[in-house]
This record gives sequence, C-alpha cells and structure tokens, in this order.
Amino acid sequence: MSASAIFVLDLKGKVLICRNYMGNMDMNEIDHFMPMLMKREEEAEMTPLVTHGSSHFLWIKHNNLYLVAMTKKNANAALVYSFLYRIVQVFQEYFKELEEESIRDNFVTVYELMDEVMDFGFPQTTDSKILQEYITQQGHKLEVGAVRPPATVTNAVSWRSEGIKYRNNEVFMDVIESVNLLVSATGTVLRSDIVGSIKLKVVLSGMPELRLGLNDKVLFEITGRAKTKTVDLEDVKFHQCVRLSRFQNDRTISFIPPDGESELMSYRLNTTVKPLIWIESVIERFSHSRIEIKVKAKSQFKSRSTANNVSILVPVPNDADSPKFKTSTGSAKWLPEKNVVQWNIKSFPGGKEYLMRAHFGLPSVECEEMEGKRPITVNFEIPYFTVSGLQVRYLKIIEKSGYQALPWVRYITRSGDYQLRTN
Repeated sequence: MSASAIFVLDLKGKVLICRNYMGNMDMNEIDHFMPMLMKREEEAEMTPLVTHGSSHFLWIKHNNLYLVAMTKKNANAALVYSFLYRIVQVFQEYFKELEEESIRDNFVTVYELMDEVMDFGFPQTTDSKILQEYITQQGHKLEVGAVRPPATVTNAVSWRSEGIKYRNNEVFMDVIESVNLLVSATGTVLRSDIVGSIKLKVVLSGMPELRLGLNDKVLFEITGRAKTKTVDLEDVKFHQCVRLSRFQNDRTISFIPPDGESELMSYRLNTTVKPLIWIESVIERFSHSRIEIKVKAKSQFKSRSTANNVSILVPVPNDADSPKFKTSTGSAKWLPEKNVVQWNIKSFPGGKEYLMRAHFGLPSVECEEMEGKRPITVNFEIPYFTVSGLQVRYLKIIEKSGYQALPWVRYITRSGDYQLRTN
C-alpha cells in the first residue's frame, strides 16, 4: 500500500488541493504537519518523515509547495517518495512550472490528474504522454453513448498507444556519458566516475519489439565468450518498458518502446578515468600590483576524436582588473561577475596542447586573499566517443507487419562535474 491521501500545501501549510484515496484517515490530521515541521526545523532535526500519533507524513518540497503523502500503514517509503517525485514531473509536463500559482490556475486539471495517477493507494498511470491523451487543459465534450476508457490505459503496454503509423520507420539512439572528475593540485585523481544514459527517439509504426545488445561484461561471462573490450555496468536503471525478468535471466534488453523521446536506461561506472583534458596552471603575483596566469591545456584522447565547445574557467582574485589575454588558439574573456577567465576553444583535437596567458592589474593596497582557492572547471563535448568503451553491438527491430526500419546510433561524451584544483 502506498498512501491514504495526498496533499499539496503552500509554504504556510495551507492545503491548496488534496485527494483522499482510501477514506481510512481523518483528513484534518494534516493540520499537525506544518507545526511539527517548523518545530523540527528550529531544533535542526529535519527529517523526510514526520509522525503524529498513528499518522505518518512523507513529504517533499518543490519551489513554494509541499507535497505530502499521509498514511497510517507500514507503507513502502521508497515507493511513496518515487510517486511524489513522479507526480511533480507530471505536473511540470502539464504546466511547465510547478508552483502555487500553477496549482491555483489549474485546479480542475490537477484534480483529474490526481484521480488518475493513484487508485485506492496504488499508483496507476503516471506517464504524462498517456495522460495527455484523455486529460486536456482545454477540456473536451463527452460523446453521446457509452464512454470507453482510452485504449492505452487498458493495454498491457500502458506506455504506448495502438494504431501508431509513420511513413518512414526509424529509431535514433544516443549513448550519452558524463565524466565527473576531481584532480588534486599535485595531479592526483581524487574522484572519478562516469554517469551514462541511453536515450531514444522512436518513429515506428505499430507495436514493435526492440532488442538491444551491448558489450556487457556480465553477458560475455555468461556466454563464455572471450572478449577484451567489455564494460562492467553498475547501478543500471531501466524504463518500465524493459522486460526485467529477461534481463536478469540472460542480460537481453528486450522492450516495446514508448513513442517519441524517452530515456531507455541509465548506468554508472565507478572507475578511475584518465583526465580527457588535462590542465596545468601557474599563477604569479608581482608585489601585489599585478598577477600573471599561465594555463596549458592538453587533450589526452586519440587524435581521431575532437572535443567541441571546450570552455576552461580559471578563477582570478576578486580585486583583479585591467585584463590582457594571449592564446595559442581560441579566445579568452574576463567574467568579472564570476571572478573567472573563460577560455573558449571551439574545436580541440586529440593529442593537442594549447596555451593561454592572462595578465591582470591588482589594487596597490595590499590585500591578502582570505577565500579558499577555487578549482579550474572544464566543460566540453566529444561526439562519436564513449569514455567507458560502451558499444551498441546490435539493435534489432521486430514488428509483425515486417516493415523495414533504420536504427541510428550516436555516441557523445560530456563533462559532468569536471574540476582540477590549483596551487
């Protein structure tokens, strides 16, 4: 069981809208929520769950709203929080911004959505694409005669409508990896991991079944194939369309995809990553009248790949002025509101090394910098490249009508939280 009731409150704890799903609790119990929360805040004991007698309140805050699930059962807390975040996403996809004003302006639609997303404490349809088929903000006239529920809601496949037709059938798949990296001032990698996702854009008719094969280490171990270039995926999360039992049995990723754009899966690799773009910096102060910054950037990936839109943010003292720059490639500019030099390199091929020099004046008054030394931050994107080595071995498209469909696969590596500390 998930929740007996769901409430949306403003910042003062006033109920904007609520829905009683099970009728087994006193709805006035919500009046105790905000006073208890304020007391916890004063005592610096904030918790995501607040209890009053036999009533439990599981809550999240979004903008100027509190979303609260009330239950007296021993509910599955993870399921409740997942549901609360999911309905936030549904409301955002309906109203763009979820805040008090959007709730007040769309009371009727919010009530209709709350009726559909949960039934007697159990989450139901929470896919906004499907909900938008029959809950519209414009409203709609009922046809005379028996009203039938939308086919998608009663389908075994609740995330895809029947009868979809396209002239050209195609699947576009993006394998996107973000590199998180923290390097010490001495050049030691302190933290590194890769967060990846596989995103789909599906333009297929009918009810196709797709099968995806990756160079998954566990799969090759199961099948006994000797393969050197495999990837050990961790924290894998799938879209609800993937048949989990099939994946657990033989690591086959088999699914009927949602129409349009969706995220098929996400994963993480907790592995030591060689820094793709290495930065060395030297900062020299001259009698507190001027400062010189020398930065060397080196791309440590193969020459056949190229990093695009590279942005290197180098911190400077907050009292610096009169900037002068010299670069071997790209352009540099001073962002005084952020106290950084931004060095932009549109195209950075692998195995290359570039230099940037910056000269700043400092006030004549001696001013020791009390703030901690901020790291250099690097942003970049490398197309046709995955830092983990993940590869799509095949993408099969099977549909009963037997039409021909083209799969397109693209690889992109991006910077995530990519920082190098300075001396």
